[in-house]
Amino acid sequence: METNSNNRADQASPAGAIQVAVDIRHMTEQQLAALGVSQIAYIKPIFVDGAQGFAIHAADGTPMAVAGDREVAVAAVLQHEMHPLSVH
Repeated sequence: METNSNNRADQASPAGAIQVAVDIRHMTEQQLAALGVSQIAYIKPIFVDGAQGFAIHAADGTPMAVAGDREVAVAAVLQHEMHPLSVH
């Protein structure tokens, strides 16, 4: 493993892609806000017109969808190759 001057450790993943470890203490506000946006979706229970539903949000808080039940919300997130996380 090699370490460069930006406090990052570059290493090859099993698939041959390069993974870069970043020290989050040196990230800009914009980089931190974008962290996980395309990989993580948050699922949170909500009420819409008096009925319970489940909101799906991107990691940066952007609303993406509303589902009628939690299982459908999780399935939608997984179908888009993202990791679902619950917010209470």
